[in-house]
Amino acid sequence: MSEPQRIHASLGSYQRAADAALAATSESAVMARIWARDHTVWKPEPAEITNRLGWLTTASAMAQVVPSLTELVGDLQADGYTDALVLGMGGSSLAPEVLERTFGVRHGYLDLRVLDSTDPAAVLGHADRLDPSRTLFLVSTKSGGTVETLSFFKFFYNWVAAGLGADRAGEHFVAITDPGSALAEIARRYRFRAALINDPNIGGRYSALSHFGLLPAALIGVDVPRLLGQGMAAMHESGPQVAPGDSPAAQLGAILGALAIAGRDKATFVISGAVESFGDWVEQLIAESTGKDGRGIVPVVGEPVGPPTVYGDDRLFVHLRMDGDESQDRSVAAFEKAGHPVVRIHLRDTYDLGRQFFLWELAVAVAGHVLAINPFDQPNVEAAKVQARRMVAEYAASGKLPIVEAAPLSTGVFAAFLAQARAGDYVTLQAYVRPTEQTSRALAQLRCQVRGETRLATTVGYGPRFLHSTGQLHKGDAGNGLFIQLTADDAQNVPIPDEAGEAASSMMFGVLKEAQALGDRQALIDAGRRVIRFDLGNDVVAGIARLTT
Repeated sequence: MSEPQRIHASLGSYQRAADAALAATSESAVMARIWARDHTVWKPEPAEITNRLGWLTTASAMAQVVPSLTELVGDLQADGYTDALVLGMGGSSLAPEVLERTFGVRHGYLDLRVLDSTDPAAVLGHADRLDPSRTLFLVSTKSGGTVETLSFFKFFYNWVAAGLGADRAGEHFVAITDPGSALAEIARRYRFRAALINDPNIGGRYSALSHFGLLPAALIGVDVPRLLGQGMAAMHESGPQVAPGDSPAAQLGAILGALAIAGRDKATFVISGAVESFGDWVEQLIAESTGKDGRGIVPVVGEPVGPPTVYGDDRLFVHLRMDGDESQDRSVAAFEKAGHPVVRIHLRDTYDLGRQFFLWELAVAVAGHVLAINPFDQPNVEAAKVQARRMVAEYAASGKLPIVEAAPLSTGVFAAFLAQARAGDYVTLQAYVRPTEQTSRALAQLRCQVRGETRLATTVGYGPRFLHSTGQLHKGDAGNGLFIQLTADDAQNVPIPDEAGEAASSMMFGVLKEAQALGDRQALIDAGRRVIRFDLGNDVVAGIARLTT
């Protein structure tokens, strides 16, 4: 077995609070109770706890299904498949994206990408580049009813059927879902190549080492047994026999929870480039697990590293450092010297992701105990969905969505909105536009400007993707967010079939995206959040530039 994981923490004046939280965890036998599936670690009632703890042993359980995954991949290779597209949101899409961006595609395996945007151009972008005869679609949703995922399926099923015929379309689809879900029935009805039934006791954001993450991993040629082996090593290192003081997950969870209570609730990640995309996965895990009951830890990922002077006193820096990567050492040392608490976690190689997946799942569960919240539910996610459904119903009845006046696109209006900020706030850019490298660079520039002028933490999310990630935190925390919604004109639109295999359509992808933006805006307003909306017109990058000085 490789060298055990160590948590290296330099917490300064916060060390006492972290030590006290860890001691309380030990006194209450929290770790042993978690492994015993004791729901009272978090809440008196078992709802959405006892049926959400399957991830504790999924790494070892999944080792038994590796041969079937290998066989499926071999069949696809033999049949000439060269591409795979994951159709999913949140927990169904983030782990596959991390794995593809970290490991790339091994020669002879499938080039895998992820579609988690209802932007029409994003949907068409994949249709334009793919060959239906050589493409596999992974329809991934735990519930089996995620509206975005099923919309993607209906569009691409018709697209494949148009190119190859309806009798061959189903063999280009594989479902990953829970037993008895609507998607399981769809897979039977449309004769999918396979339907992988996941352990129903695993929540979406805890599913990286289950079918949801491992089939995509196998498709791109990742050594799945090795990845699972790292996950099992993390299980052993923080297992029920390990004292909390020796458990990396207990130590990390105590630090996250205690420092959040002490006001250091912006967990800011500095991650080595080789595994940088891990930040997007851990962002969902932390935000959706801890942002509720008026509390929350705000994960800050992808924020360009700056000098210590641009950060407020609400940061906890987490340095995930790949062996041999010294590029960020000096910056992290400067944060420590300036008095910011710092946690350092060492990764030996990219397969250490298997260890990190489990480490952070268990650590966040421990942090939930420290914060006295249930880390496995997401009570505020439904609020945006309810409002989006209301917008869709209005569209169905009248043929149009409600009109919301956007704020004038100017630096003055933008600055006036930010002037509401208070110490301890954070600023979120919510971009309901097509994800592109150019747009991401423009958003990064904008968030650096905001941070430089306000010293506030900044986050960025593409909509509707972030609704399945940070959306819970936005409505469930203490109300410290300032939300900047960015929309744009769609150059073209794409119909969503009412039923797979049928031509009739009563909804367009652009309408769905706008309904989701309007629904989330209303949910934020209903929760008393500060929100402003800017319309970027037909040139997203130029529109963002108009908000920068």
